[in-house]
Amino acid sequence: MILLVVASIGFTSCNQVEEQKAEGGNPFFQEYDTPFKVPPFDKIKPEHFMPAFTKGMEIHKKEVETIFNSAEEPTYKNTIVAFDKSGDLLGKVATAFFNQTGMNTNETIQKIQSEISPLLAAHGDEISLNPKVFARIKAVYDNKESFNLTAEELFLLDGQYKGFVRNGANLPDDKKEELKAINLKLSSLRVQFNQNLLAETNGFQMILETEEDLAGLPESVIAAGASAAKEAGLEGKWIYTTHRPSMYPFLTYSKRRDLREKLYFAYTNRGNHDDERDNKAIVADIIKLRAERAKLLGYKTHAHLTLEPRMAGVPENAINLMKQLWDAALPIAKNEAKQMQEMIDAEGGKFKLASWDWWYYAEKIRKEKYALDEEEVRTYFSLEDVKDGVFDVVNKLYGLTFELRNELPAYHEEVMAYEVKERDGSHLGILYMDFHPRPGKRGGAWSTSIRRAHVRDGKQVTPVHLIVM
Repeated sequence: MILLVVASIGFTSCNQVEEQKAEGGNPFFQEYDTPFKVPPFDKIKPEHFMPAFTKGMEIHKKEVETIFNSAEEPTYKNTIVAFDKSGDLLGKVATAFFNQTGMNTNETIQKIQSEISPLLAAHGDEISLNPKVFARIKAVYDNKESFNLTAEELFLLDGQYKGFVRNGANLPDDKKEELKAINLKLSSLRVQFNQNLLAETNGFQMILETEEDLAGLPESVIAAGASAAKEAGLEGKWIYTTHRPSMYPFLTYSKRRDLREKLYFAYTNRGNHDDERDNKAIVADIIKLRAERAKLLGYKTHAHLTLEPRMAGVPENAINLMKQLWDAALPIAKNEAKQMQEMIDAEGGKFKLASWDWWYYAEKIRKEKYALDEEEVRTYFSLEDVKDGVFDVVNKLYGLTFELRNELPAYHEEVMAYEVKERDGSHLGILYMDFHPRPGKRGGAWSTSIRRAHVRDGKQVTPVHLIVM
């Protein structure tokens, strides 16, 4: 499992560092010389990844072999701590690479991703399904009362042990081989699905050529469409895409129902065109393999396997929560739909409310009933105003400050880097903020880390975090 590969980030030994430096100009083979030791994004090139992955897996394998081949009795320090510290180089390159695949990918990176994902899956399985490795971890787990562990140490031990069990460590050898085959297939299918989805999102453009096509659109939305067309070499026209910042405003304001439908269906049918980017068969295979994997590991469904270590625990709890939300929201949604249909009828529209009409009529009702115009409100919520407002609230609540550090390397020119400081001015961490859609960036919004906050050998290691939109 890739999780086992990248979850533990430790420090390599002095000998390993010297060995890595001998590899030449690959930034991964030396200690980062950047401020706060952030990745030197300006120096990392696609050709650096595969050699670093290969070397990282090689070193990680040797580190783990040293742990399970030890003649010493398994202890918390020589087994659990040692395993937690293993895989430094692999974790270093994996966090840099997989953040790039989500936020700034290209054809070269995608080829590397397709090649490395099954290799990482196999590497993870080689470790998590190794009986010698698990035997030592289980020995510590079974005798944990004798080690006088702190709450944090118990948490790490419990996580390692249960992680191995959940990844198949207790399976017989023949079932382990089945699991390896499933994991290998899933690793490739997930990559293929995501790459198809990104290609579909980037591949659609609704090109408008007349001002009649712009009916109802406010100036800001028209300007955005014109800017997109100019970037595409179609100056004098307007382009709208299935990227949400382009799609949602168009669906909200366009009077052209036919165009709203066209854009909405382009979004909801990504990966559903029976071509080389079609995801239907891939989804079916992923579902089938997930079910087989869950059954092999002793779980009723994939949901039971996924939710076990999470707050919900079992699917029933998650379903009950969703049902509470559904029961509360459905009557309100039905009432809103009724109001929208009444407005359609009053305007002489001879059609039934459809999903691509929702944003448009919701906005019209807000204006009519509450005199609320989102286009007027938006002038008060520019990106800079919102960001500064969030920083101000955080400062008042926790005393934290955010200092823009333009000199820090970033993986894209649009990304902003901030040093976060405590109330007393001491360094707390680095925060990268990445706001805008682009062709190499997957949809959605998420928060992730390049380096987690942790304690290593008694020293606090500060985080490097990302907020992506």
